[in-house]
Amino acid sequence: MPGIGTSLARLAVAAGLDVVLSNSRGPETLTELVDTLGSRARAATPEEAAQAGDLVVATIPLKAYDRLPVDALRDKMVLDTMNYYPQRDDRLADLDDGHVTSSAMVQRHLAGSSVVKAFNSIGAHQLFTLARPTGAADRSALPIAGDDARAKEAADDLLDVLGYDAVDLGTLADSWRSEPGTPVYVRPYLGQAPAGIGPEDWFAWTLQTPGVTVPAARVRELAASAVRGPVGGTLPTGVEG
Repeated sequence: MPGIGTSLARLAVAAGLDVVLSNSRGPETLTELVDTLGSRARAATPEEAAQAGDLVVATIPLKAYDRLPVDALRDKMVLDTMNYYPQRDDRLADLDDGHVTSSAMVQRHLAGSSVVKAFNSIGAHQLFTLARPTGAADRSALPIAGDDARAKEAADDLLDVLGYDAVDLGTLADSWRSEPGTPVYVRPYLGQAPAGIGPEDWFAWTLQTPGVTVPAARVRELAASAVRGPVGGTLPTGVEG
């Protein structure tokens, strides 16, 4: 089942960008994916991938955030796609007390990097299928948040290249507005599920439906309507990070 990282790699290669992929299991486990992506993609260790990238995407389970290579990511712009799912990540006290967002926690770990929250509010399948060229009438937008204006500008540029407008939610302290359970998270991009569909069939449907357009104005409206409640969400099928 493809995840956010795979969808981003496919979009990047299609846009003419070079991609360096890594995971915790070793470059050799990515051979099939790299072969599928073509000559613009290669596999490496996490440290090598971090050093190679102008923009580095961190799309791992949040519970492993402290394994991100601090030294290799120093002075890098890091796009954080991660979300907090307690049933997968266990309870994280720093988040449960509501004093910090998950992206601010990642930024604290990567003190020498510039973290931008991005690509966390859409399913992997819809991330790929909803991408549209700049100026397209049916182009969707995705929320971003960060403390560094230059990093957010770079994230905005990447979203544009990959097929999306960006909506700036503010700082990492504001990034909760796109976390699990908020109005802009995942469901708007899915559209209306078939009538009478059960939970198991619903998850299967999310992996097949191409999704619906969510323009920038709607993303702003949804994000503005968010009310901060208990942190953490239920891990949906087809959503990674």
